[in-house]
Order: sequence, then C-alpha cells, then structure tokens
Amino acid sequence: MRTTATASAEVRPAISIIRRTRAISAACSGVGSGATVSVMQGSQQGSSLEQGPSSNSGQRLEVTVGGDEGSPRLDRVLAVLCPELSRSRLKALILAGSVTARGAPIRDPAYHVAAGDTITIDVPEAVAPEPQGEDIALDIIYEDDDIIVIDKPKGLVVHPAAGHESGTLVNALIAHCGASLSGIGGVRRPGIVHRLDKDTTGLMVVAKNDQAHQSLTAQFADHGRTGPMQRGYMAFVWGVPGRQRGTVDAPIDRHPYAREKMAVRQSGREAITHWELQAAYQGRDGKPVASLLACQLETGRTHQIRVHLAHIGHPLMGDAVYGPHFKTKAGQLGPQGKEALTALGRQALHAYLLALEHPRTGELLHWEAALPEDLLLLQRALEAAQ
Repeated sequence: MRTTATASAEVRPAISIIRRTRAISAACSGVGSGATVSVMQGSQQGSSLEQGPSSNSGQRLEVTVGGDEGSPRLDRVLAVLCPELSRSRLKALILAGSVTARGAPIRDPAYHVAAGDTITIDVPEAVAPEPQGEDIALDIIYEDDDIIVIDKPKGLVVHPAAGHESGTLVNALIAHCGASLSGIGGVRRPGIVHRLDKDTTGLMVVAKNDQAHQSLTAQFADHGRTGPMQRGYMAFVWGVPGRQRGTVDAPIDRHPYAREKMAVRQSGREAITHWELQAAYQGRDGKPVASLLACQLETGRTHQIRVHLAHIGHPLMGDAVYGPHFKTKAGQLGPQGKEALTALGRQALHAYLLALEHPRTGELLHWEAALPEDLLLLQRALEAAQ
C-alpha cells in the first residue's frame, strides 16, 4: 500500500528527513549572584532550591530579588527567577493576589521590585483537566485502524498547554477518533509522537493504538538511520546562501533570558540541520533577497530549523521570534512580495514530506503535501519579482 498527496512541482530535494524531539524545561533556579529561590510545600520549607515533603495543598515559592534580572518589573523578575512557570501563569497568579511582596499582595504585573525584596508565590496544585473532544475540521491525508496522517494548518496547537487548554489538534482527534487513540502519551497528549509549532504547517502522523505508538516512537528515535523514516521541510528564508547545500552543527538550549525562545549555546544538546537550496529570489533592485531551502533534521530540538537558519544569517521569512531584525528587508521586496509577506503573518515553514514504515504491516508509506495557499502566494510573489 502506498499513499501519496500531490506536492508542488519544484519541491523534489533528494534528502532524508529525521526526527523531532522535545527540549527539557529547566528547573526553577536563581539567576545572578544575588538571587535565591526557596521552595516550600504546604508549611514545610526547604533550603534554597530544595523541595520539602509533597503536599496536596500546592507549593509556595519564596524568591529574593538579586537586582540583576534585567528589569525591575515584578512579572519579568519572576519570569527570570522561576522559569518553570510560564509568563501567562505568573501573570494569572499576580492578578489573583497569589504573589506577595513587602507583606502585601501585589496585583500589578508592572509593579517595580528592588534588590533584596523577598517575594512569595503561592502556586495552587496543578490539576490537568482531561481534554474534551471538539468539532474541529481536520485535513486527513490518510487513516486506518493504526495511524492517522493530517496536513496541519497554521494556528493549530498540537496539544493542550498553558494558554491553549482547548482548540488543539488533540481536542480534534478525540472527537474524530473517540477512545481509539493511543494512551501512551497520557491524557494531555494521546497518540502524539511528534509535534509541529503552532504556525508551522504540514504533515503529522498520530498513533491510534499503543502498538502503533511504540513503533512510530522507535522510528522517530532512529533518525531514519536504519529505517525508512523521512521528514522534509520547505523554508522560505531571508538572503541567499553562498553555496548549494550545507549543514548547521550547533547545540541548542533554552535562551538564557527569553524563556519562550531557544538559542545556540555551547551548554545545549547536539543539534544538526542539513539544508539544500531550491530557489533564489531577487528583490526590486535585482539583487538576491530571499531563497527557498529544503531542510532535513539529524536531530529534533525545539524550534531547531528556525534557530539554526537564523544562526547562519538566513532566518525564516515572517518569523517574529527569531528574525525580527530582518523586518527592514521587506522594503527590498516588490509590492506583491510585501503584500504576501504581510498576509502570511507566520514563519514560512512547511513540513511537506513524510515517509514511514506502517507499524502493523511493515509497508512503506509516503506522503507529500503541497505548499499551503499562503506560502504559494508568497512563492508566486517572489517569483514575479525575477
């Protein structure tokens, strides 16, 4: 059995695509020489960075401001001192009166703290609600009793998380598949064996039972070294590389200051991305301004393609996180290019290729997904300027 979805004619790089994995979040830690963090469970207080006995009453964090967190704002200081709490979570705790400084609750995220201030954060016990099925349309490329392959649209978050408790792919899959999804991923991530960023489009496979989940997980972990697993990405980037193909070998870790970002850091985990030039585009002045790259991953760190391409000076077009300093380059595009880029409103990245071994039959399955309409418009606009 071989199932194929039509791809764009120009997209045919002879490369093998491999796995994505997840970065591990850092534990709550003090930042700077003057910052300290204590963790208390119920009425039990531990020493700095130690955790007392577990309790059903939640957790109390006590932090001391070092003065070198980069900003005096309460929310930003807490984001630095307690990176395991998301910014949206911290803001909610502040607004709820769960953050105390100088003996009184502080409900203003912009409240200015000073070096030496002690801040207490009462964090209720986290209770992860079980996701519910929701009637969300899915572009299903292939489905049988073991797996389901979808062409994920932009804006769709893969699984529930802080700030995205509903409206996710998991909610849609629960409604579509019912109880047949694999339970290995847990109630929050049933059937999920890999992810795409919210605004990255393209092919994803989901396991519908535990046997399929185990097989797919092993294939993704193998990197395609000994098996048929392939995953390919198309990336529209700023600038044109000086050669036809290349490899970025640079470790990736959590950004030291911006928690929502990743960065190339020597302390990070190994990360390797291969790229191949597919097309080069000129600006209104006739000089090279952008290009289309096909990428393969030899590892699968969070935001890997986005971080690596920005690292070599070719960030994704439309990437507000890793390429904001390239906004001025939009002025080099023609009118159509500017309009298409503005309408895009996301990073120009698409997972166009997926090949794997069927978890039950062992047959090789191969799919290719054409560029979505917004990237096709961008491509046509860039070509029109030639």
